[in-house]
Amino acid sequence: MGHRVRSRILDLLLDRAATVKELAAAIGRPPSTVAYHVGVLVDAGMLKVVKTRKVRAVEERFYGRTARIFYVGEIEPELAAELPNLLAVAAANSRPAHEADQLRAVLRRARIPRERAGEFWERVIELVQEFGQIPRSGDVVYAFAAGLYPNDYPTLPDRDDAETARVAGQTEPPISQS
Repeated sequence: MGHRVRSRILDLLLDRAATVKELAAAIGRPPSTVAYHVGVLVDAGMLKVVKTRKVRAVEERFYGRTARIFYVGEIEPELAAELPNLLAVAAANSRPAHEADQLRAVLRRARIPRERAGEFWERVIELVQEFGQIPRSGDVVYAFAAGLYPNDYPTLPDRDDAETARVAGQTEPPISQS
């Protein structure tokens, strides 16, 4: 699933079932290469033949996904380097939209406990699932990228208890104008 060709095949098959020939044309790779990756995905249980038809005495197979979303367990540390950084992929893919002033993006930081980060990520996954369930229509494909990661962004130090108590009873001091 982490291979770029397999990822593209899975993305394309969100729209509809397709043949190896159709997939190869869509991603600009030889049919033999695409057939290999389709086979890997079939063996992994991520794709299946959903329809067949005869074309000049040859049975043509249409492949479809076995699920709209696949959950991946823990990645072994030695395999992590082989996986694409999806935010880097999204950044590269979003460049034309940025240049055309059609990119919507937001970046926020919050100092929160790990448990809250996990809860928040579960809500993001729900939103991703909702996005993936929207019926396909229109002429434009939109991408949705999200990431949650520890960051070295600077923070203010915690106040000590005496300072916290003193500030809690007061409003913010006026800003001096110099």
